[in-house]
Amino acid sequence: MDSWPVQDAKARFSEFLEKCLTEGPQMVTKRGAEAAVLVPAEEWRRLRAAAQPSLKELLLSNQGRTETLAPARGRARRRAPTALR
Repeated sequence: MDSWPVQDAKARFSEFLEKCLTEGPQMVTKRGAEAAVLVPAEEWRRLRAAAQPSLKELLLSNQGRTETLAPARGRARRRAPTALR
């Protein structure tokens, strides 16, 4: 994966994009640190499809979400009562 300083990526965006499409993902650096990656749209779709559902998707799904939040009734461990002062 090639690395491009942000100034070069901005100044030569057409070349940057063409290299992404022909050679694959291109890294953008900001002040020498990795900041972003430009990937072809088809690869982005593949990565998104393979990823786990987002929090938004989980919250909006029709599947029940409470099964793993609390132990089954009767199996919860309770603390011993303490004396009141």
